[in-house]
Order: sequence, then C-alpha cells, then structure tokens
Amino acid sequence: MDDCNVRRFGAAGDGVSDDTAAFARALDAAGAAGGGVVQVPTGNYALRGRLAIPENVTLEGVFRAPTARTQYKGSTLLAYAGAGDEDGEPFLFLHANSVVKGLTVFYPEQDRTRPHPYPWCIRGHGDNCSVLDVLLVNPYQAVDFGTLPSGRHLVRGLYAQPLHKGLFVDQCYDVGRIEDVHFWPFWSESLRSWTETSAIGFIFGRTDWEYVVNCFCIFYRTGFLFREFDHGPGNVLLLNSGSDIGPRAVHVEKVMAHAGIAFSNCQFMAGIEVSPENEGPVKFNNCGFWGTDGTGFHADIRGTGAVSFHQCHFTHWDRKEAGQPAIRCAGRALSVIGCEFMDATHRQVVLEEESGPAILTGNRMAGGVRIEAKGSAMHIIRDNLPG
Repeated sequence: MDDCNVRRFGAAGDGVSDDTAAFARALDAAGAAGGGVVQVPTGNYALRGRLAIPENVTLEGVFRAPTARTQYKGSTLLAYAGAGDEDGEPFLFLHANSVVKGLTVFYPEQDRTRPHPYPWCIRGHGDNCSVLDVLLVNPYQAVDFGTLPSGRHLVRGLYAQPLHKGLFVDQCYDVGRIEDVHFWPFWSESLRSWTETSAIGFIFGRTDWEYVVNCFCIFYRTGFLFREFDHGPGNVLLLNSGSDIGPRAVHVEKVMAHAGIAFSNCQFMAGIEVSPENEGPVKFNNCGFWGTDGTGFHADIRGTGAVSFHQCHFTHWDRKEAGQPAIRCAGRALSVIGCEFMDATHRQVVLEEESGPAILTGNRMAGGVRIEAKGSAMHIIRDNLPG
C-alpha cells in the first residue's frame, strides 16, 4: 500500500492525544491491501491501547541506529497500557511476516526506583516476525518470541533497558536470528541493584538452531538463561557476546541433549552455572572470564552433559579467599584444553568425588599447577605448565 502514514489517519503525535485508533486504522488499511509499510513520522505518539501489526505489514519510524539518546527525537511511541499486569496482552503484537522498525518505545509512567510490572512490549506469533533498529527505553519485559510459536524470527539492532526480562525465545522450530542487541541502564542507573537481584537478560527455551551474534547485557542477575519449558530445551550458537558485572553470567538448566549450546569469542563477568538436570553439551571456545567482588567459582558444573573450555582465559576468581577454584566439576564430563589461568595464588580446577572422567591438558597455570581430583574416576591430566 502506497503512502500509508499514521498522520493521514489522524495521528497527532503531540504526546498528549491518544493516537491508538489512528494507528489501528493505518495498520488495518495496510493489512487489507495485502501488506505494506505504515510510516510513523517524527513525533511523540501517546498510545493508551495496544497495537496489532497485521501479516505482511511493517510499522516503521525514522530511527536507523540504536542509541540511548534518541528518546523524543524520532518516532517515539508512548506506551500506557497494562500497568500492573505482567501477564497481560503485549503493547505491540506481531503476526507472521510483520515488522517493527525504526521506532522508540517509552513507558512514561514507569518508576525509576521500584518498577511497576507491565506486559511484554513486543510479542511475535507466526513465522518471520522481525524487530529491526528499535529502541525500547524502559520496558519491564522487552521482546517475547516464546509465548507463542515464532519461527525464523529476526531481531537486529535492539537497544533497551529491560527491567525484568529482556528477550525470550521458545517454540522456535526453525532457525531464529538475534543480532546486535545491547541491554544496559541508560534510562535509570538507580535500578542497577534491582536488575542484579530480579532481572534476566536473555532467556532461551526450545529453539532449533538459534544464531545469536554481538549480544550484550550488564547488571543482570542472570545474563543468559537456558531452560526447558513445556516444549523441550534448545540449541543455541552464540558468537561475540557476553554478560558483564552480574552475579551469574550464564545459567544452563537444560539444553538439547544432542546439540546443546556453544559460546565462541565471548566474555563473562562473572559466573557460569550448569545445573544437575542438564543433559546436553555446553561449549566455551576462545572465551574470557573475570570476576566481580563477589565471584567465587568461575564455573560450577553438574549434570550429565559434557562441558568444555578450549583456548579460554580465567582471572580474578575466589575474591573472598574462600578456597574456591576457577572451575568446580561434579558433572559427568569436563574438558579444559589450552586455557590460561592467570591468578597465581588460587586453585584452578577441583574434580569432586562425583565427577566423571575429565581431560585437563595443555593449560598454562600462573603460580603453579593446582588441580585437585577427589574421586576415583579416570582422568587425563598432563602437559599443564606453571607460569
């Protein structure tokens, strides 16, 4: 549909008038025409209700590059609906092949000190939903591609300060893609303690071959969570990503048994936890680990899934001098190959009595090799160099 502009359908963009009906008319017109782009010019659009983006329709503003400094300077949607109802209907609902692009969403009534619950800001249902070049200033929950099936979704260029949950993926039965996502406290630094105790950056359930590239979060209780919901665990490949300054960077409750997850060229500050129920492989390749003031273990490993660290480096663990090693293993299988442990006074690896066979070879360990194997399992521990 040509020249479908929300202003033509009555949107004021003055930050006061309720523009929900005007947006709905524009979106319905584009949907009835078989698809198209609904343009949102520069302005502040108060929306007291919710919007559904029809199939094959794009709701597009003027925003082109994520930054914290564009609030009220581009196409800004002021979201009011759903305060106090975490499980309510989302603010923006995407159908198959629909897109939100170039928009800013701001919740004017959100509290900077103790957040009010709100429903998800964006939810997808159907294949090929996309979120492109979007700024979500202060959503309680940002993007939901998990409550309903949403295969082949694409999230690219998302910038946000999610206050409770950042991005949720589940029921993705064909490759999903998440690229260039940045979660950090640009709206309210005072909420750092809140997010460190109550918030999760990225949540992955069942997804078949999810690609995650250049994704980052800071000050979250859990940076990356992998969990089995009602539809099984997932398979995720993560590249050039990381979780900074939080108590737990990665929590693996359960991943797909035959595929699992792999982190490559990633960085964590701090804490990797693999739970007893996990059955799938967890791999860290060329990753860096360093600690916060409260860091004990860098990795605490349980479960029957194999866990591996290749060409990684570890520093600043056991910050409270409690005798905790960088890696503690009580799981079935561990490989640590070609890694560097940079702290000269702390133990590097402890294999607990319940640990299965481990391979620890070719590592460089500052201050000397301090590996402890407590059980009777057969291990390969050799060619580890001090210094």
